[in-house]
Amino acid sequence: MLETLRRIVQEVSAAPDLPSALAVTVNRIRDTMQVAACTVYLADEDNREFVLMATAGLNPQAVGRVRLDRRQGLVGLVAERQEPLNLEDASRHPRFHPIAEIGEDDYHALLGAPLIQYRRVLGVLLVQHTAIRCFQSSEVDFLVTIAAQLASILNHAILSGATQELLNPLKVGARALQGVAGAPGIVIGVIAIPHLLADLDDVPDRLTRNPAAEEAAFQNAIATVEKELREASDRLAPLLPPTEQALFSVYRMMLSSDSLLGETRARIRAGQWAPAAWRDAVLARVRLLEQATDPYLSTRAEDIRDLGRRVLNHLRAEPAQPVAVTGERCVLVAEEMSVAHLAAIPSEQLAAIVCLRGSALSHVALLARAMGIPAVMGLGDRPLGRFEGNTIIVDGYQGRVYLNPDPAMRAEYRQLIAAEAERSTGLGALRDLPAMTRDGHAIPLYAKAGLLTDIAAAGQCGAAGIGLYRTEFAFMVRDSFPSEEEQCQIYRQMLAAFAPQPVVMRTLDIGGDKTLPYFQIKENNPFLGWRGMRFTLDHPDIFLTQLRAMLRANAEWNNLRILFPMITTVEEVDEALRLLAQAHEELQEDGWPTVLPPVGVMIEVPSAAWQAGQLAQRVDFLSVGTNDLTQYLLAVDRDNPRVAGLYDSLHPALLKTVAYIIEQGRATGRPVNLCGEMAADPGAAVLLLGMGVNSLSAGPASVPRVKWAIRSFTLTEAQELARQALAAETVREVHHLINAALRRAGLGEIVHEPE
Repeated sequence: MLETLRRIVQEVSAAPDLPSALAVTVNRIRDTMQVAACTVYLADEDNREFVLMATAGLNPQAVGRVRLDRRQGLVGLVAERQEPLNLEDASRHPRFHPIAEIGEDDYHALLGAPLIQYRRVLGVLLVQHTAIRCFQSSEVDFLVTIAAQLASILNHAILSGATQELLNPLKVGARALQGVAGAPGIVIGVIAIPHLLADLDDVPDRLTRNPAAEEAAFQNAIATVEKELREASDRLAPLLPPTEQALFSVYRMMLSSDSLLGETRARIRAGQWAPAAWRDAVLARVRLLEQATDPYLSTRAEDIRDLGRRVLNHLRAEPAQPVAVTGERCVLVAEEMSVAHLAAIPSEQLAAIVCLRGSALSHVALLARAMGIPAVMGLGDRPLGRFEGNTIIVDGYQGRVYLNPDPAMRAEYRQLIAAEAERSTGLGALRDLPAMTRDGHAIPLYAKAGLLTDIAAAGQCGAAGIGLYRTEFAFMVRDSFPSEEEQCQIYRQMLAAFAPQPVVMRTLDIGGDKTLPYFQIKENNPFLGWRGMRFTLDHPDIFLTQLRAMLRANAEWNNLRILFPMITTVEEVDEALRLLAQAHEELQEDGWPTVLPPVGVMIEVPSAAWQAGQLAQRVDFLSVGTNDLTQYLLAVDRDNPRVAGLYDSLHPALLKTVAYIIEQGRATGRPVNLCGEMAADPGAAVLLLGMGVNSLSAGPASVPRVKWAIRSFTLTEAQELARQALAAETVREVHHLINAALRRAGLGEIVHEPE
């Protein structure tokens, strides 16, 4: 059975298009199971029908013409039950629906299996035979197994639009793909795909009769790449932080390496043609670096390989065209993305980024936020390459993209873009107004930051300070751990920019999906592994250096608040406080006039949530990180496309947990701040206000919208919303309550998804 399955799957996968794949499937299943007919029905979700799309044994003229209502016949029954249906005589079943034109009058035995992927019924697979008999369990197992394989192939075809073209060939519509929100904003643009650079490993060996000409061609290629890098660096300089700009300097230094260039010239003069000489010189260095145990050096190996490919493109007289730039606003789409990819498009044309891999905290998402362009990450295995040059809508708020949107969808999003621009103008008037309810209850609304480039945005949004400064970003964009002096300078700039308003600095929080290029942590379950305080407490040298830098930076401004991340036990808090006291004492001994600032802990895991009272007694404030708390409480990896739909910070269990933390903060006299993405949602922010949270922290782009929502409610209305939401049993109920409240307040344009 396994060998037969393997052969069928290989044949289906090798088919040139979906109709061919379906034809192979039904014919091979019919032959293998020795039945009279095998048929595939596909779900037409737009019309709520099942369409006969392939058959071996029934009337071929019925393909594409026979349509059944979603609940009609035995096909509908298989889809409803979402399990196999094994009938010895289908015609005697009460749900049997005879269709004269398909020619199944002589068939009795029927076995059906649903085609299911991610809880969606994509179609139904049927086999029929002339005999009156039940199919054996081995036959059922075979069909169910092949149905699971076919469902995966169908899911891929649905994402590429192939099924829509088959089911409704005359209809061009929007194909919505759900990913992860990486950077806020909405854009309509044209897809640009980075083309692959030449592969060094594919360069053939070849001798040259004219070494001088080869050497001149090599030198021209080096000069051309150097010029491209310089122009790209100049173009992106206003948009990227200095640490990112430094990458271009590293590339140019590699290009001017005497040993690399000298070895290449020597090989050319010895008779090799330039591409092979360059290949050997580059790959020799790549192999040396890849063998190094130092993660930093192994990372540099990929940089050299990338540089080698760029030079090779010009040596082959194939100038690199990383993307097809059309003159329209471009949306750069790639499986993974680098700074070099971003540099390939003029900054005035780069409208958005879509990345099949990565999370909201991945490097390219941080760059998108720094550049002020929308980004959607983590779309998963999506065949987007075929859509180059096509129109795409990128919704960075919802983490969603639409391929080839129809005129109605484009018009709808153009209205949203226009409304967003108008609203941004109107929200600017709220900048200097407090986040205060209509009945006079004020709540501090802080901004979040991660890079120094965030200072301007955070300062202009009308926030009351920085509620979360993620110090790990300064570590992630470097090639080594920053020194105490380097950290002190960074922290001093952040504190000075917002003094006397408070700045909450979270100590180094790496692990999970946040890694350092020079200190990689490889674990089977990184989100349950060596991250947050676990890492820093195991490396007191790194932790003490950071604490000393923070305390020194705060000496002049005295507006620092320190936040410990990923706390799971009270012992971790005790040890972190001990090290903070040690850093303070060391600085006092060294003559630095420092004071101990207020300290808080981040509640991100259930163990900390249910010990919030004990933790609060040890610190000055609590901060709830709902991103991770939701993930851990619901056991959902928010970056996994298979389960991302289950991730929702408005889950009743999460709301009850947050309410308990707020209650414990109130009982101990400690303020509770909420700084997850939940705080950036205007409707959820009103709900949190009603629950009694003391302050909120959101991204700079979200602060005006959240302030607008808060100023549209009274505290009493918010409290009633919270009371009803805490009594709800499902996520859908909570969303419905928030949507209704927003509409009553006249904020229908920011209703919460989903309905």
